[in-house]
Amino acid sequence: MTQTTITAPFRADHVGSLLRPENLLKARENYKNGNISKSELRDIETQELKRIVDKQIEVGLELVTDGEFRRSWWHIDFLENLNGLDGYVPERGIPFQGIETEPYDVRNIGKISFNPNHPFLEDFKIFNKIVASRAVAKQTIPSPNQLFHRGIRNTAIYPTIEEYANDVIHAYRDALKAFYDAGVRYLQLDDVYIAGLNADSLIAYEPDLTRQELIDLALRVMNGVLEDKPEDLYITTHLCRGNYESRWAFEGSYAQIAPTLFAKEKVNGFFLEYDDHRSGDFKPLEYIPEGGAKVVLGLITSKLGELEDKEMIKKRIQEATQYVPLEQLALSPQCGFSSTHHGNKLTEEQQWEKLKFIVDITKEIWG
Repeated sequence: MTQTTITAPFRADHVGSLLRPENLLKARENYKNGNISKSELRDIETQELKRIVDKQIEVGLELVTDGEFRRSWWHIDFLENLNGLDGYVPERGIPFQGIETEPYDVRNIGKISFNPNHPFLEDFKIFNKIVASRAVAKQTIPSPNQLFHRGIRNTAIYPTIEEYANDVIHAYRDALKAFYDAGVRYLQLDDVYIAGLNADSLIAYEPDLTRQELIDLALRVMNGVLEDKPEDLYITTHLCRGNYESRWAFEGSYAQIAPTLFAKEKVNGFFLEYDDHRSGDFKPLEYIPEGGAKVVLGLITSKLGELEDKEMIKKRIQEATQYVPLEQLALSPQCGFSSTHHGNKLTEEQQWEKLKFIVDITKEIWG
């Protein structure tokens, strides 16, 4: 398979991050303590990348990711390398189910633009060479809407949300072009922000905008970024309710965002969490245009190691066809296995079993 013949997302897909092996975690700690050099750390990362690319292909996936092995966080490593943003340690982490995350975030310190020397570009080139056309190399980055959480925008730099939005849009347009030129043909935008617009409380959002105004702004930002993208660059959105050490941050169905975002966001696919009751039912999928974006049902949990009941998963896929045709559906875990370096509470063996399980189910359903 070559990257010029893809129609992503795939029937059997996965969100991106994979559990970091112990030797990689140890190497990162050694680098932090000054015991090994940056180049030595990168050599270890590259060796592990080769291993997990082989493993993803072995379990039958047509796409592979780098597991986010060169990152500590699913989003911050990318964002803090944009011009005008800086990583920092706040007083508190983010509240999750029963715990609080390690405190680390980004803040706006200047005008936002894409850094043409962004480290993710070289990382992808190395990763793509490892894949070597044996599968499709999928790149994941945080959605531009992640930058609209309250507390990131500096109002001294950007007095209005519109000025801020325009620069974010242009930064991401430049990012898409840079990734495309680096060889990316399948790009996923991870988005906790949009999923959170369904939550009962909107305390982490712009206080002067209503929920619908926030939803409309999120759509304008996404479609502004996607304007004039190359036709053979496949872009998906993954909507996440939080994934940290097998915990979640909030709950709520997709009902409030669906009439706007599902109906009008110009992506090739939506990765949607549907692994437990927190996600609600499939009814919001009725807003997905027929023949439009694919819906990747996240029915397999990445938070627990036990395999789901195969017949129940097949039954739920059939239920979703009440709203979206079967040919427009696909299957994946609801999220990554290690959205941060901490990882979820399952073993690497269980992780690979889950991904093979997804491949096997899709073969039974779609052939």
